[in-house]
Amino acid sequence: MNVVGIYGSPRKGGNSDLILDNALEGAQQQGVHVKRIYVRDLHMSGCVECGGCDKTGKCVIQDDMQDVYPLLDDADIIMLSSPIFFYGLSSQVKALVDRAQAIWSRKRLQEKGSGRQGARGKGYLLVVAATRGEKLFQGAQMVAKYFFDALSMDFGGDLSFHGLEEKGAVRQHPNALSKAYDLGMNVASADEM
Repeated sequence: MNVVGIYGSPRKGGNSDLILDNALEGAQQQGVHVKRIYVRDLHMSGCVECGGCDKTGKCVIQDDMQDVYPLLDDADIIMLSSPIFFYGLSSQVKALVDRAQAIWSRKRLQEKGSGRQGARGKGYLLVVAATRGEKLFQGAQMVAKYFFDALSMDFGGDLSFHGLEEKGAVRQHPNALSKAYDLGMNVASADEM
């Protein structure tokens, strides 16, 4: 089983990084293969809506995203982490999500010939926020659901924590890191797939 963790924060070692670190550690305890994508280190643009992927299902932009596509294609489980900025995902990870347009185009082209295909895995969202708004996580949840759908994955759920602003504040949260670790263990278990 291949588990891919997508680190969506621009801040290295921040709260969403720590949450995802713990989730991936839990998955590794089950003996699965884990790959990490640090979006802040990628040199890539967002989707430029050029239509280049409409006929081939391949993005024509030659940047670091070309190295990410095979990781997304081979993943059985994807864990996407991000801080919440203005009720949504960070701009860095949103650019990666938008570039999944090429995968969605490829999926659509394949479905034309063979019909709708079933899900090949599951995606999970791990998000943290400083504020406590009533609908704080809904925007990120919607984006994540459709991102995973474009990758032919079911949305497996999310872990969301608010009131975490300072770098490392998640370490003081009573159970955030243990919940993340348990999520990783559970999703990587044979029973989950």
